[in-house]
Amino acid sequence: MKRLRILVLMHEDLVPPDAPLTEQDVTSADWKTEYDVVTTLRTLGHDVKPLGVKSDLGVLRSAMEDWKPHIAFNLLEEFDGVAVYDQNVVSYLELLHVPYTGCNPRGLMLARDKVLSKKLFSFHRIPFPDFMVVPLGRTVKRPQWLPFPLIVKSVTEEASLGISQASIVEDDEKLKERVAFIHASIGTGALIEQYIEGREFYVGVIGNGHVQALPVWELIMDKLPDDARRIATQRVKWSRAYQDKYGIRSCEAKGLPEGKAAEIQHLAKRVYRALGLSGYARIDVRMDAKGKVYVLEANPNPQIAHDEDFADSAEKASYTYKDLLQELINIGLRWQPAKAA
Repeated sequence: MKRLRILVLMHEDLVPPDAPLTEQDVTSADWKTEYDVVTTLRTLGHDVKPLGVKSDLGVLRSAMEDWKPHIAFNLLEEFDGVAVYDQNVVSYLELLHVPYTGCNPRGLMLARDKVLSKKLFSFHRIPFPDFMVVPLGRTVKRPQWLPFPLIVKSVTEEASLGISQASIVEDDEKLKERVAFIHASIGTGALIEQYIEGREFYVGVIGNGHVQALPVWELIMDKLPDDARRIATQRVKWSRAYQDKYGIRSCEAKGLPEGKAAEIQHLAKRVYRALGLSGYARIDVRMDAKGKVYVLEANPNPQIAHDEDFADSAEKASYTYKDLLQELINIGLRWQPAKAA
């Protein structure tokens, strides 16, 4: 295997310390993903340089000129505090003719815009929950074809930002309150979706033209209080204490009807291609009691920390963590932006 110079791009607040660390230090750290990637790439024998980026592309340009990396391993999820600006960093890498891991700028733009994604799903006959949008500054006028219960989200934010048990509403008064909350606290338009009661699955997909769907993974929330909805709230996703308290975990989906896992994987690949994604992504779906599957959203460049959903499902597909990171690098090196149109 060729030794590569790899520039790992991350938020400047998430650069892991260059000092001896205990397992406990790493497990509880906000920079765990960044640490896992940097240390594993070094274990693979690559020359690795972490680079913190916040709101200045000059540091990126300087690193490219001074160090001349073979590839940038992109762990950025925002730029200048704006999630949808991450696509511009990737566009900049393409202008510099620097290969990178993860998704291309057009795929990032389409996937980050949940409303535009759904319009593409409709064109490609991909099933998704009925929805409406309330832009900033507008009030809710719920149409009769959109019955309760409903779930209210941000139109662009991801990682369950702004999602809680209060996100599911059963009447117009609560709906207005939740839309106002999204407008005021998140600062984006509100996406109002039909709430799908059922099981929640995640499917990792990797590749460019030829893609592979990883095993179907399920978020298990069976120990939540009886009156709690089984949804991936911000606390379910990110609070270790909350996860431990209620036994929240994820694993390969069990007990699916015959052929259903293959159906979900095929659907995930259709979503990946419909949005023009590349590199790697996670497709989120829900299945109702009748076995109908609905696509919730696509998440390009998802969390790839060791022992998290994506890496665990890849391991089930015979990728060790080292194998996974090396494969993402290989995919990035093969990506040809000029031929992607």
